[in-house]
Amino acid sequence: MAPAVNTSKPTASDWRILLRLLAYVRPYRWHLAGAVGITLVVSALGPFRPWLFRHAIDAALAPSSSTSLLTYGGIIAAVLIAHGALQVGQTYLLQWIGQHALARIRRDVFHHILHLPFRTLDTTPVGRLVTRATNDVEALSELFSSGVVMIISDVLVLVWILLFMLATDVELTLYALVVIPLLLVAATIFRIKVRKVYSAIRVQVARMNAFLNEYIQGITTIQLFSYHRPQAERFDQINREHTRLQLKTVTYYASFFPVVEFLSVLALCLVLYAAFGRSIGGSITVGTIVSFLMYGEMFFRPVRDLTEKYNVLQTATTASERIFALLDQPTDEAAHPRSAQLPARPLEKSIEFRNVHFSYDGSTPVLQDICLTIPVGTLVGIVGATGSGKSTIANLLLKFYSPQRGSILLDGIPLEQIDTTGHRQRCAIVLQDAFLFSRTASENITLGRDLPTTIELLWGQLRKTHPELAQRLSSLEQLHERGTSLSSGERQILALLRAIAGEPELLILDEATAHVDSHTEHVLMDIVEQARRNTTIIAIAHRLATVRNADSIVVLHHGRIVEHGTHHELLARNGYYATLWRLQQLEVLATTNGEMHPAQQHR
Repeated sequence: MAPAVNTSKPTASDWRILLRLLAYVRPYRWHLAGAVGITLVVSALGPFRPWLFRHAIDAALAPSSSTSLLTYGGIIAAVLIAHGALQVGQTYLLQWIGQHALARIRRDVFHHILHLPFRTLDTTPVGRLVTRATNDVEALSELFSSGVVMIISDVLVLVWILLFMLATDVELTLYALVVIPLLLVAATIFRIKVRKVYSAIRVQVARMNAFLNEYIQGITTIQLFSYHRPQAERFDQINREHTRLQLKTVTYYASFFPVVEFLSVLALCLVLYAAFGRSIGGSITVGTIVSFLMYGEMFFRPVRDLTEKYNVLQTATTASERIFALLDQPTDEAAHPRSAQLPARPLEKSIEFRNVHFSYDGSTPVLQDICLTIPVGTLVGIVGATGSGKSTIANLLLKFYSPQRGSILLDGIPLEQIDTTGHRQRCAIVLQDAFLFSRTASENITLGRDLPTTIELLWGQLRKTHPELAQRLSSLEQLHERGTSLSSGERQILALLRAIAGEPELLILDEATAHVDSHTEHVLMDIVEQARRNTTIIAIAHRLATVRNADSIVVLHHGRIVEHGTHHELLARNGYYATLWRLQQLEVLATTNGEMHPAQQHR
């Protein structure tokens, strides 16, 4: 089988990923420009305050100064008010942009999943796909709502602080910057360590979601077989590994922040040392010393913020790698462009399998040299033992998979050349386990299609033959998830009604009556008989009695057609089909008599 979507390893550099993410912000570029403009002003107003404090203190200590401390106090208060008001506008704009960008990403991910090839969906855990559309997209929230712009803001704040420090005193500025090389070394080591851990954390979260999705869906089986302890131990193992990785990031952050604090204090000590020596000679003012202490504290605050933003950036980058790995998976449309395919046309003559060979994994044959012609308007039964390739024929007919060798022809046209969407719109399938949505019975039948007349006709036909059943099903307001409030037979009836509601040209019944009682099977076959007049029907069945009235029956064994004919013709040949028929009749007889036949005891 095809490998599952692998998103555990980086697929592009961080910058390329960020540039790709920014494409989702492009529709809101004017809003973003406004946010960046506000950021430019906000980043300057912060470092502007120590400069004002310097002049206010020097003015207050200078008796000949004409500018009063009260005046500077009013200016500082006005700056604080403007700074706060601009931050409110900045926050709102960034959140607005972020939420709209997230909505677009989440929509793209979901739409892409809807159009993934069946092979990809069949081999990728559902929990992993759910993680992409939920956890991974949510991990981008802070990046879009504040991350990128606030990183720019912090960098601008550092630039403004540096400019104000240089304008105030070049010598003290150089003393304050002595620790920068040490800070860069510490930040580089921290970045390398944290990136590896965050990538492992995202992989572990996907594993946890896949595990939970699978085993919560199978909770009935777990409870029935008392399978709680092994599954609890497996989950604990995944959970412990996730906890270990999270604690590892905590260790890195707990180690890095004290380093930043130490370097900031060291820088302040160096500034005080230089300022003390100059203050004795009177070459520096008190206001300058105070402003430099404020600048020193302000300088390392954005550094700490950038470390936090790197956390956000790293989380978002890792999540983005996984999202884009999914979005880069080719869809059915990409693999088979509609422009390069022929439009689907009504079936007029036949469906033909010509020397078809197929394998799911490329090495184990499932179908071998299948040659079969199905005339339009007939009912063809396909029977055989489990694993003989019956359901694979349905998968090939619906273009879920393509044969490795040979071809399938519809009225002489190769199936791979026919538009996939148009082809599937004229087909319908009823599976062994019908999937129903948590909607009304009628909504499950229509699936968004405008079929009011057809729906009434279907209910009317069912009322003629099975009035109580029709009344009960048509009055259902809301089904439970997956239709668990109904019996398996009722679910199959709704699935069959859904299949024939669109008046398909090709109807495939893939073990549709395998899990229902004889009465429900009778109901289902009544519905099939009513649809048989205008539809080509392929009935895949394990129970031979289900297809005994078919126009022809195809018998598969180990992926090959071993017999082909009507029920009576196959019995007359006394071959493989006749043997299967006799065995099943013995089982029916033993069940009717209330005892198990020896043939059953040895199966």
